[in-house]
Amino acid sequence: MTPTGFGPAPVPYLPAQHPGTDRGGHDAYAWIVPVVVSALLALLVPPALLFGALSPMATDACGPDHCSAGLTRSLATVEALLRYGGLVTVPAYVASWVLPWRRSWTPARVVLGAAALLPPVAVLGLVLTLPAG
Repeated sequence: MTPTGFGPAPVPYLPAQHPGTDRGGHDAYAWIVPVVVSALLALLVPPALLFGALSPMATDACGPDHCSAGLTRSLATVEALLRYGGLVTVPAYVASWVLPWRRSWTPARVVLGAAALLPPVAVLGLVLTLPAG
């Protein structure tokens, strides 16, 4: 009923919905990227920390002063990643969880998840491919 009591109530105008145009709707699958990143971080961070912490022992054969430049550079990069990689990993991981769970934020969530994985993957990659001393 209308406010005056006569006739049918007015129908509010609803714009036509076209399939695939609702980019900002709720994303029921927004949890997948953070959960996958959580599982991968749980698998990658412990060995990255362990092997990264043990990597300076690669200089035992050549001594710290007589090692090749490639080995020294790789070890310095591993040390920097161990020191400062958490400044990338932790905020990116947290942000991938707290972004709004809407479809328009899916690309940002994927990029943040990849950024969170980058430091531990880089440490493992460098440690497993250390050049000869």
